[in-house]
Amino acid sequence: MRLKGKTIVGPATFKGGIHPNDMKAATCKRPIVDLPASKEMVYPLQQSLGVPAVPCVEVGDRVLMGQKIAEAGGFVSAHIHSAVSGTVTGIEPRMTVSGIKMNSIIIENDELDELCDDIKPLDWKKLSPKEIVDAVREAGVVGLGGATFPTHIKLSPPEGKKIEYLIINGAECEPYLTSDHRAMLETPEEIIEGMKIMLKVFGLKVAYIGIEINKPDAIKKIAEFAEKEKDVTIKVVKLKTKYPQGSEKHLIKAVTGKEVQSGKLPVDAGAVVDNIDTCAAIGRVFLYGAPLLKRIVTVSGDCIQTPSNFRVRIGTNVQDVIEHCGGFIKPAAKVIIGGPMMGVAISDVDIPIIKGSAGILGFSADMVAKKKVQNCLRCGKCVEGCPMNLLPNALKDAVIKEDFDKLNKLGLMDCIQCGSCTYVCPAEQTPLQYIRTGKAKLMKARQEAKK
Repeated sequence: MRLKGKTIVGPATFKGGIHPNDMKAATCKRPIVDLPASKEMVYPLQQSLGVPAVPCVEVGDRVLMGQKIAEAGGFVSAHIHSAVSGTVTGIEPRMTVSGIKMNSIIIENDELDELCDDIKPLDWKKLSPKEIVDAVREAGVVGLGGATFPTHIKLSPPEGKKIEYLIINGAECEPYLTSDHRAMLETPEEIIEGMKIMLKVFGLKVAYIGIEINKPDAIKKIAEFAEKEKDVTIKVVKLKTKYPQGSEKHLIKAVTGKEVQSGKLPVDAGAVVDNIDTCAAIGRVFLYGAPLLKRIVTVSGDCIQTPSNFRVRIGTNVQDVIEHCGGFIKPAAKVIIGGPMMGVAISDVDIPIIKGSAGILGFSADMVAKKKVQNCLRCGKCVEGCPMNLLPNALKDAVIKEDFDKLNKLGLMDCIQCGSCTYVCPAEQTPLQYIRTGKAKLMKARQEAKK
């Protein structure tokens, strides 16, 4: 694949991966609809990778839309802002997507949407890279693809690490999810603006945006806007439709040909990867002065009456979002927050939308029924499908035996937990579950060894 000359290049891909039915037809043509906020808004203090945020409001305080209500608790953390105006009625544990109760700020929405005075556009062209990064940090922007890594850290590579590639992830390889697809069609200006801002931060002139070829309208739309840019070059890289094409390491391989070595990060390959909606959120920080108050959520699955794409205010109740789709048309045996491959199953829909909530999927018993689990057939399908070139079956066996030396040799920590191994297994084995358990045990063993 060549990365010079044309706006659209590719198609590109990586070795391994799987090809599940994308199941996007129900929502890919559904425009994004802005939802009203819930009457009671709930803001868990852990909404990014790292340490929880710390409340900077008290019970009884009146807050405005866009006002900071919790300060980042450390460098790897993110501020939280209120998406409504109203009154703080509590700071108490509430159930979250993680399945545990977490300290949360509760705000009674007064439905006035009175805007904070701090919300005003910023001219990033007049700011230094550091000032741009500070503004992004102040806005509480995190990775909206699901990882929720604080974006200001990605924009601040360690000293001595030179960034050569800025790559925007428009692959959206998870089945069912179409929020990024719709964002590319409906908010290309915000996405392009975010890319230009990041290019300035890194001192680059060329950026790449990878989009799977099952989204030809998005490829065309972004390319049209990219062609208009005179001061920077934005290349649209067509990607083969394959899971997990949107994984950072695999996107870097597909776009640049470079591999992120075992135990290394994208920055070690000279690359920074950000999600489409994250990129648009950066654009909105400067176009409108808006902190991260909303995110796009796809609601789909065979239990949902009207599958839809919504722009949802963070803190909104999941049950309220489902009701805006007409509710469940049949009993939901499983509800997942995120995508079906890497999302989290929840037992209660009375939880809030948080920064990392990319989707709400409702599935009936017919969709989640599993066949009887058999012994491993030694067919090698999990090995063939693993995008990290690991041996999932051997990893599973080593986890069962708690053979930590073998787990290290087999590269357990390189697993990206994409679920490809479990998806392709004809024996209905679930190696991913064992791998997750193994990672937790290995980390604990390493910590104890350091004492």
